[in-house]
Amino acid sequence: MSLPIFGQSPTTPAPYGMPWLRLAFRPFYLGAALLAALIVPLWVAVFLGAITWAPSQPALLWHAHEMLFGFAIAVIVGFLMTAGKTWTGLATPRGPALGFLILLWLSARVASLVAPYVVFAVLDLTLLPIVGLIFLRLLIRSRNWRNVPLALILLLLSLVNLTFHLSATGTIDLAPMNSLYTGLGFIVMIECVIAGRVVPFFTATALGIKIEPVVWLERSTLTAAALGLVLWVTGWHSGLAAAALALASMLNLSRQLRWHPLATLGRPIVWILHFSYVWLSVGLALLAVAQLGWITTSLGVHALTVGATGGLIIGMMTRTSRGHTGRPLQVDSLEMTAYLLIMLAAVLRVLLPMLMPAWYSYALMASAAAWSAAFLIFMWRYTPWLVTTRGDGKDG
Repeated sequence: MSLPIFGQSPTTPAPYGMPWLRLAFRPFYLGAALLAALIVPLWVAVFLGAITWAPSQPALLWHAHEMLFGFAIAVIVGFLMTAGKTWTGLATPRGPALGFLILLWLSARVASLVAPYVVFAVLDLTLLPIVGLIFLRLLIRSRNWRNVPLALILLLLSLVNLTFHLSATGTIDLAPMNSLYTGLGFIVMIECVIAGRVVPFFTATALGIKIEPVVWLERSTLTAAALGLVLWVTGWHSGLAAAALALASMLNLSRQLRWHPLATLGRPIVWILHFSYVWLSVGLALLAVAQLGWITTSLGVHALTVGATGGLIIGMMTRTSRGHTGRPLQVDSLEMTAYLLIMLAAVLRVLLPMLMPAWYSYALMASAAAWSAAFLIFMWRYTPWLVTTRGDGKDG
């Protein structure tokens, strides 16, 4: 039997091929979880001088780049290449084609640790343009114009990554961290768009209610977030950046309050998304305060990366993994522990250093341990499900 090519219309075939290569969420979620569990403790150990190891780039840049373009991008690719099949009704990469994509991602991660920088850069720059073009082609063929901006963001992230590597090697005169902040800004915008759709939908489904979007609020929230992030990244005017980021924080919080967050406290698979989205508002607010020089930018950045991105990722990975493997959309105490550990990691990394700076080193170690444990729990529970066929016998 021949394998479906990119963009071919699915005909609901019987399951075939290796289960872990049937949909992109399977290998990319596993890879992302493993990477998250390993490299954060490694980075903290290097930062605190517990081990002596020097990657082919400054360790801080390696850490920030791998968390964005290694960890977060893997989850985004896995999610979009899976959701894209539902959104468009067209087949997404599977089998050898999907195997090539995950091998490309994995090769770049290994190269970041052991290979010469040029080898790492070439491998790292290859995945996103391929995935972005595949996703864009699917959307255009199906006339799914609503999601075209997501494909364009993937392609823009490819350019941001290129800029990072050119600046990291001194080819262009630009601070590499600016490119990483830009990448974070795009990822935050993806979270604003996707979470703005799925969190109220999942909440309404769980509570048996109807949540209608307020168009002006949705548009104002996304506009303010985009404007604030652009002003922050470019450093054009710190006062305007602070005002725009503060406004974006308040609008995101107002948006979320319409989603009945407190009513989800008895449903962990939903409340983890709400708690994580609160961190997005907190992160934008902290970035606003940082523009005034009152706190370090790092606090806002880690509220967005550990609290918002980490929380939304583990929440979406558990829910979509359960749904796409034919299992109930209810989590048990083990998964709840992973959720709580991610939230604890965010508190330890952001709030504890802000309140007790003298405990900074201890906060880093404790946060890294909580973060790593959360993703190890995910792997323990979900690896058997992600590498085997669906429980209901369906393909995917």
